[in-house]
Amino acid sequence: MAASSAKHDVFQAIADPTRRKLLKLLSKEEMPVTAISEHFPISRTAVSKHLRVLADAGLVKERKAGRETRYKLEPEPLNELKDWLQYFELFWENKLSALRLFVEPDVKEIKHLHPATEKPEDEKD
Repeated sequence: MAASSAKHDVFQAIADPTRRKLLKLLSKEEMPVTAISEHFPISRTAVSKHLRVLADAGLVKERKAGRETRYKLEPEPLNELKDWLQYFELFWENKLSALRLFVEPDVKEIKHLHPATEKPEDEKD
């Protein structure tokens, strides 16, 4: 299922802490809903609803095995989240660099980096 045709997007799907725990659990192995439910203090019906949201976002895949449905992690849609977060990483890096320069006593000057280019703001191209 393509991300654009999904009922829930990756960001909505991982917004809930229970669903994030489900993803972590399913990253280890494929499991049926009964086994998954044993790891949560909620009903099997509630777990199934969370799994449906994850499946709608393409994050888990269902497979029938006899009378049970087994679920496994499909990590590829998480790349969308990774790409989005990667953009903001340069802002965090700038803040951490500034903090490092501030707390190190031997550094005399803090160069402010432009967040988009990571070049000092006083440098001209």
